[in-house]
Amino acid sequence: MANEIQKIEVIEINPTEQYSDADFWRKLSRFARKAGREVVEKALWLYYALKRPETPAWAKRTIVGALVYFLLPFDVVADLAPLVGFTDDLSVLLVAVSTVAAYITPTVKEQARLKANEWFGETEPHPA
Repeated sequence: MANEIQKIEVIEINPTEQYSDADFWRKLSRFARKAGREVVEKALWLYYALKRPETPAWAKRTIVGALVYFLLPFDVVADLAPLVGFTDDLSVLLVAVSTVAAYITPTVKEQARLKANEWFGETEPHPA
């Protein structure tokens, strides 16, 4: 038994077929207040880094994977559950952020901060 290798079937998924800018903006604007500023800003960091031509393909694939998870209508933890609904989304976004951190530039962070300020109707202090 120890010598048997279990065959795992790999199902290829093309994440670009499931990700669209329109879906991203629709979900983010719909759930922004419920998800909270931290989730929103991390999603925006990834989105704006994805749009940069300088971001390499491997990083864009990582970002698209995280954003596809964020957009999925079903989650490990339902987004509508009070207090914990977006914890799995935030976890996935944070892993992606840490993986592609070198491509999340100060400009990307500033774009995200400004958009979050627009949605949350508050002004976050600009980091010094």
